[in-house]
Amino acid sequence: MQLVCLDLEGVLVPEIWIEFAERTGIPELRRTTREEPDYDKLMKYRLDLLKQHKLGLPDIQKVISEMGPEPGAKDFLDALRQDFQVIILSDTFYEFAMPLMQQLGMPTLFCHKLEANAEGFLVNYHLRMANQKKEAVQRFKEINFKVIAAGDSYNDTAMLKEAHAGILFRAPDNVIAEFPQFPVEREYSGLMAQIRAASART
Repeated sequence: MQLVCLDLEGVLVPEIWIEFAERTGIPELRRTTREEPDYDKLMKYRLDLLKQHKLGLPDIQKVISEMGPEPGAKDFLDALRQDFQVIILSDTFYEFAMPLMQQLGMPTLFCHKLEANAEGFLVNYHLRMANQKKEAVQRFKEINFKVIAAGDSYNDTAMLKEAHAGILFRAPDNVIAEFPQFPVEREYSGLMAQIRAASART
């Protein structure tokens, strides 16, 4: 029995924080897990910036409501789900992701939660658990799934290592250079081919 685990941002949808940075004119918010491997440090940095600029959850949700999946992502996901069970493992938040999940046909998503105050300003974030991508893959393996995983950032690499087969998709050069053991793909057709090849081996 085989299971495909995918990252969300950078793989199926654009990077939400980068879109928000461009629309608000705050370049510091472009920083993501592609540049900062320490997720806690990154999120505290983001929350501080939002507080400085007096921006809250409704401001971010407005940007997300105007976004859509990456071109070709829904067709890729629809085709993948015909032959594999698929779970999206993401370090985004349910408050961000659900409008995008609707556009992708509501695939299963495991991610985290945000905490906002009465005025809508973000005051904290709550991880479902630490290292949730790697931990999820470990549990899937324990219940006898063969896991194929794909992602693009530092926070995906533990998941890729833990899986029976890991693939980097549209990863930046710094991540590719640090993790040369993973095949690299840029197009959905190539990612599908890599998944099918890994399926035949596992």
